[in-house]
Amino acid sequence: MTAVPEPPTPAELFTDHRPLLFSVAYEILGSVADTEDVLQESYLRWCEVDLGGVDSPRAYLARIVTRQALNALRSSSRRREEYVGPWLPEPLEAPSADAPAEHVLTGEAVTTAMLLVLESLSPTERAVFVLREVFDFGYPEIAEAVGKSEATVRQTLHRARGHVRARRPRTVVDPEDARGAAERFLVAAATGDVQTLMDLLAPDVVYLGDGGGVVSAARRPVVGADRVARMMVGLLRKSADLGEMGVRFGVFNGMPSMVVSFDGTVDDVISFEVAGGRVTAVYAVRNPEKLLHLA
Repeated sequence: MTAVPEPPTPAELFTDHRPLLFSVAYEILGSVADTEDVLQESYLRWCEVDLGGVDSPRAYLARIVTRQALNALRSSSRRREEYVGPWLPEPLEAPSADAPAEHVLTGEAVTTAMLLVLESLSPTERAVFVLREVFDFGYPEIAEAVGKSEATVRQTLHRARGHVRARRPRTVVDPEDARGAAERFLVAAATGDVQTLMDLLAPDVVYLGDGGGVVSAARRPVVGADRVARMMVGLLRKSADLGEMGVRFGVFNGMPSMVVSFDGTVDDVISFEVAGGRVTAVYAVRNPEKLLHLA
């Protein structure tokens, strides 16, 4: 007689779907710390569910996580309105080839530029867009997740698509293909070679620095190759007083990036958006609260 396998436990089902759930919450929130809080609360709620009435654990879990993420986003909206200087999402590193997948996000969906576009949507528009365009959930599942009718969801998605299309960032090249430009950028900045930097930068390049009012950072976007080049050289010169500098390259938010540390403490994560062989945007996250998960 063949033994009947035991059905998966709530913990096993949650673990199986965790990469997807993390990705949904992060796309809505742009914060690793808030995403982890949402997953913890969602797990507690999931453990109270009668699995006998659940047809699709994936859809049910996504519904729980989406609602918790929306609650977190709405409660943080005032905090973001009062944020000092540019707000950037917490850097999310791509899993290494030999590490278990922590999320399923790849390509343009996770780039800082796209997350900044999503930041300009209303909470419901953002959730609907993410669930449909990024994760391909069906309209009935999305309607359940956001507590709206299917007709309303379709209208909301139409508005969100139009908004994103109007502000969609230019196509970004593959991180590995762009890494060479990022490495040349670092060498030129470290050696004070302003001309080489300007050759690597697009004329309309934008620099955004996120210090959150906790550490020093540009309070406004810096625009233009000359201004960005000279600022980067100046920043690296000043950083010489912070201690022994260490740099490691990686892929954060789908872009070639470098993690800069001083005396072993992470100081900032600088990500480069590259198109047409030139750096079109530089995103520097210095707010220590956004770097805790990289310690």
